[in-house]
Amino acid sequence: MGIIGSQIKPFTATAFKAGEDFYEVTEEDVKGKWAVFFFYPADFTFVCPTELEDLGEQYNMLQKMDVEVYAVSTDTHFSHKAWHDTSDKIGKLTFPFLGDQNHVLARNFDVLREGAGLADRATFVVDPDGVIQIMEQTCEGVGRNANELARKIKAAQYVRANPGQVCPAAWEEGSDTLAPSLDLVGKI
Repeated sequence: MGIIGSQIKPFTATAFKAGEDFYEVTEEDVKGKWAVFFFYPADFTFVCPTELEDLGEQYNMLQKMDVEVYAVSTDTHFSHKAWHDTSDKIGKLTFPFLGDQNHVLARNFDVLREGAGLADRATFVVDPDGVIQIMEQTCEGVGRNANELARKIKAAQYVRANPGQVCPAAWEEGSDTLAPSLDLVGKI
């Protein structure tokens, strides 16, 4: 895919957020803080509400980490509002939902199922400079884990704030990191 390390592409999408009027979001609104683009196939489906509810349980912590979450599907912002108003799980969520009925975001992130008009189940983490740092994509029937997403964001934030350091597998905040060098070659 080659999307890691690339700049987020231009877009304009209409957002639904509980308690607010519809509003526009562009790539310029994303810059300056960390952002998660959480693509899911469609409103009123089965795995999606469980994933979104799980993500909602981490939302306050993500906000404290200066991360904004954007749930994205190819549905309209009107459908997002209707789903929010009729679903117990979705009705609890306070992060914005972006309508991508023109498929601009899904194409920008290369997750559009051409011919189906739906986005794949995929997550992208964008740094404050608008550069994509993390990508995860799963098959239709496999839900994602928001705790693992938060762990990966903490690692990405650590590496950004500590040049020359890397986070090994299963790294948790406060754990040891590595400083790659010739001295480590063959010793890990």
